[in-house]
Amino acid sequence: LIQGAAVLALFISGGLSTGLKRAIEEFAPGKGATVALYFLAFYAIYWITALPLAWYGGFVLQHRYGLSTQSLRSWFGDQLKALALAVILGLLAAELLYFLLARSAAAWWFWAWLAFTLFAVVLANLFPVLILPLFIPFRPLEDEELKGRLMKLAERAGTRVRGIFTLQLSAKTTAGNAALVGWGNTRRILLGDTLLRDYTHDEIETVLAHELAHHVHHDVAWGIIVQSLLNLLIFWATGRIFPFLVRIAGYGGVDDIAAFPILAGVMGCLLLLSSPLTAAYSRWRESLADDYAIRITGKPEAFASVMVKLAGQNLAEAFPPRWAEILFYSHPPIGKRVLKAQKWKEGKCASL
Repeated sequence: LIQGAAVLALFISGGLSTGLKRAIEEFAPGKGATVALYFLAFYAIYWITALPLAWYGGFVLQHRYGLSTQSLRSWFGDQLKALALAVILGLLAAELLYFLLARSAAAWWFWAWLAFTLFAVVLANLFPVLILPLFIPFRPLEDEELKGRLMKLAERAGTRVRGIFTLQLSAKTTAGNAALVGWGNTRRILLGDTLLRDYTHDEIETVLAHELAHHVHHDVAWGIIVQSLLNLLIFWATGRIFPFLVRIAGYGGVDDIAAFPILAGVMGCLLLLSSPLTAAYSRWRESLADDYAIRITGKPEAFASVMVKLAGQNLAEAFPPRWAEILFYSHPPIGKRVLKAQKWKEGKCASL
């Protein structure tokens, strides 16, 4: 966050943005090329300055606390893959954005929001089959006894899944995880091999039940809808604030590529301000999925055991400060999830 703000400040206050644009315009064949070359230069500076922090946080600290099994070569390879994806998608987004800014200075924000929303839907569908395998491979679950139990659970939940897969997490981390990914015909449930190795079948069943709950509750669709509405507000506010700042700073107009750092800064600030709302919504849906998992399996002890194991395996804080939960947690804290299972068990026993 601080690094990104520093890069934007350097481009804006240091005159780097205007100077870069002028240098590019001397040999760029047109506005499209200017936008592309500016974006590449901007992102190169951002990526290079962020790399040391990413290495320390994503490699050094992960190894120090025993959370990573990844070699430096593998880690750096993942960074290069992510860079390639960011450059390809970023170039497409930048060209479309500045086309809209030049053609519709008043309503660009709406058309940009609409394009972003359509892209999010497509990405949700393609992520499991095109992007995820680039970083972590997965294969069909091989444990037939466990697979049978999990498929019966899916039938009891009245859901159809395209498959249950083993995510090869152990090649990169010791942490356990599971997820429901995809949209439509690419929807599938992924169980980390670190879960399959260290957890009982009853515990894994509660994990799957939690993921099935997201399917039953249509959380992928609702998540896209809710986030899209929030993004509409963000794009609308950007459409009001950005032109005002462009005029104050003396740029040539909203389609002046030199003003891109201002645009990025405005959207970044608005996204940051909205993140507690996004996190609160996510915690609510995850809490509902926990309720469903405990109810449909009837195994609160196994659910609580999973949470305790995950806390130790992932070095999660059981009861973080309330401010940290509000700002950063997309799931209820582990301690609250364990207490929920315990209360469910006590309530069930009391009713017998």
